[in-house]
Amino acid sequence: MYPITKLLLLMILSTTVSFVSASTENETPVLDSDIDKLNQPLYSPFIERYMLDELKQLRIDQAATKQELIEKIVDRELNSVDRGVAYATDTITYFFYLIAAATSVLVVVGWSSIRDIKERVHMMADEEISKLVQEYEKRLEIIETQLHQKTLHIEKNREEIELTQEVQSLWLRAQQEPSATNKIEIYDKILGLKDDDVEALTYKADAVLELDEPKWAANLCHEALQIDPENSHAFYQLACAYTSMEQFEDGLHYLSEALNRRASYLDDARKDPALLPLVNNPIFERIEGLLDKG
Repeated sequence: MYPITKLLLLMILSTTVSFVSASTENETPVLDSDIDKLNQPLYSPFIERYMLDELKQLRIDQAATKQELIEKIVDRELNSVDRGVAYATDTITYFFYLIAAATSVLVVVGWSSIRDIKERVHMMADEEISKLVQEYEKRLEIIETQLHQKTLHIEKNREEIELTQEVQSLWLRAQQEPSATNKIEIYDKILGLKDDDVEALTYKADAVLELDEPKWAANLCHEALQIDPENSHAFYQLACAYTSMEQFEDGLHYLSEALNRRASYLDDARKDPALLPLVNNPIFERIEGLLDKG
């Protein structure tokens, strides 16, 4: 079952690589001057949605394959039970014939009566059948437990796929929403689905800063750091929040923490209007001095 899934993934990957290679050979080289002239992104967010749909379909097909395999296993177990019961019945019948023949001989010699022998035979037959029934009942209980576990696993995977798809759809809406207030509402919906989503907390803090609420933004960033203490975006948003509150020492501290985790934030800080008071402050020279030494 898993090798089939891996084979499908390899086929999709090889087809994609071939398509990209063919497209690359036919395209002309892109110059730096052409890149600077770009006014819109080179990709579409619908590609991500396409990949999610493909992944969802693949997970559904895999779940269906698992269900079909389990049904086949159950059918085989039931066939085995039928064969076992038939074998036991035939064995008991032949054994009864043997006992009947022996009983006839014993009656002739006067050892016991036919009635006593018949009762003993029925008793032995009942005991054997009871043992077989109990054994196969245990097997059926095990199979039923396995089917229940598989069903729960499939249901859990389905819920995870639906949750991921809904969260991705909300992220796409947030990227296309120009209003900070509407963005906050979308981020709240994401946090309602996943309350430990650090990215949603930091991006919500960014939208809150646009509404000139630096204390609220700082609280959101501290909450994000409790979940992920090494999140560089949370430190960067804290620097913006404390700069807005004119607490430049704290702003410098959190900006340094962000730069220690991602040095590329330095260029963003110089261009970010929220950090402009900090960049123009002489205290900012400390960061540049530390970077020059490094």
